[in-house]
Amino acid sequence: MTSRFHAASGTSAPDAGAEDLRGRTALVTGGGSGIGKATADALARAGALVHVVDREAGSARAVAAAIGGVAHVVDLADPGAVGTLPAGVDVLVNNAGLQHVAAIEDFPPDRFELMQRVMVTAPFLLMRHCLPHMYAGGWGRIVNVSSMHGLRASAFKSAYVAAKHGLEGLSKVAALEGAPHGVTSNCVNPGYVRTPLVEGQIAGQAAAHGIPPEEVVTGILLDRSAIKRLIEPEEVAAVCRWLCGPHTGYITGVSLPVDGGWGAR
Repeated sequence: MTSRFHAASGTSAPDAGAEDLRGRTALVTGGGSGIGKATADALARAGALVHVVDREAGSARAVAAAIGGVAHVVDLADPGAVGTLPAGVDVLVNNAGLQHVAAIEDFPPDRFELMQRVMVTAPFLLMRHCLPHMYAGGWGRIVNVSSMHGLRASAFKSAYVAAKHGLEGLSKVAALEGAPHGVTSNCVNPGYVRTPLVEGQIAGQAAAHGIPPEEVVTGILLDRSAIKRLIEPEEVAAVCRWLCGPHTGYITGVSLPVDGGWGAR
């Protein structure tokens, strides 16, 4: 097995104490920013060759260049885009997503359908695309970046909640089917993470309610969280990386909250 030079760290060895993914290939969707960017970096630091998938060309290429990976500029809303991506993947991270906030009676049907395509259909197609390689090698890790909204509901987020609940079910089926082949499938369920997606929600709610952004964070977003701060993308990425390690082969079909105590209430 040949090791790969890691462009960001300047060494072919993984970080001290990291899961050793040398010789493995990973694919991360939505890898150009936020949780996807942090996860791509974490997997690269563990030694994996990472394919960074994002619809934003500049972001995908910048992240890939920084970690010694490969950029793929595709729009996962297009089902045909999946066929252009590599199938020889050992670690699949389904992270790409988008948000729209509106009451059900005001929710644009085309926006609802778009969100299901990106956050449910695309992960299904990617699993279908990559699982034969994982099965052939007797090892694979599927990590689905879900949300606490995959386990809980919030008003005005019908499409997002529906999509994340769909992803949860898909992940469990993949876990059952993949178990005889050495493939695990799990969901990671963060609360509110400091990402461009959430920063946009903060600004929008501050304007709508006429309150400072910091009040939106503490009084609205983190109302149900025991830990009153946003989660950093790197914290979620560390959990994603851990699920790919040697001590997690018996963990499959689970939804792992990274929620600051939200689910304890």
